[in-house]
Amino acid sequence: MEIQSNNSNRVTLFKKGFFLKFVIIVILVAGLYLYSVRQTNASLPRMFASFPLFFRMLREDFWPPDFAYFSTALNQLIETFNIALISTTLAALLAFPLLFLSSSTVNRHPLSYRSFRFIMTVIRSVPNIIMVVLMVAVVGLGSVSGILALTIYSAAVLIKLTSESVETIDGRPILAIKAIGGNTPQVIRYGILPQLMPLYLSHILYMLEINLKASVVLGFVGAGGIGQLIRRQMSLFRYDRLGMIIFVLFIVISIIDYISQTVRSRLV
Repeated sequence: MEIQSNNSNRVTLFKKGFFLKFVIIVILVAGLYLYSVRQTNASLPRMFASFPLFFRMLREDFWPPDFAYFSTALNQLIETFNIALISTTLAALLAFPLLFLSSSTVNRHPLSYRSFRFIMTVIRSVPNIIMVVLMVAVVGLGSVSGILALTIYSAAVLIKLTSESVETIDGRPILAIKAIGGNTPQVIRYGILPQLMPLYLSHILYMLEINLKASVVLGFVGAGGIGQLIRRQMSLFRYDRLGMIIFVLFIVISIIDYISQTVRSRLV
């Protein structure tokens, strides 16, 4: 597609072959979706047909919730929050000195840089629930296994997010410090940390949100907290108590998400 400019020069809006590449990409993506639908036996009519059953279950089984169960649900949610808070704090302390090894701006040794990033990639590739199962096998059931699993995974994610931020910060202060003979610790202290700390604190709050929600799920496999309570009530078919647990979860997590997003918006 071309348009005529005032100086009679033709300006090309799209590169040659753009539409052919676009059509090929659309066909490949559509084929991938069709293959996924066939492999998973997905059926939109069956999904829509399940909605009336879902709403009837909410109306007949979950309502009214057992309000007498509020204190029990809240106490277990506090334990879940403590798991998320402790694991996020430990992950932040562990990740901070290690994130510089994963940044090419600071770590100039190619072998060390690539090896450390490979190790972090391997850790992030292990799902949280598998990590908890491994920790349960090591330390047994309870909150400790959840804290260890979330700490390891969260540290790897924080290192990934923050090391990429280090590589995109303004390099002029770093060059100025090096120009006057500054060493690596001085470059980190005066050139990187003033730019990095607001982003790092924002990432920590983001990980706290993720860990709080993850702690609920990980409780199903023995990591403690409100997840074990949900599993127990489901096995007893006490959907009125489950409705109370879900209500408490919704209120508390919404409040924490709002506070976290407000603080992060002020940091960045």
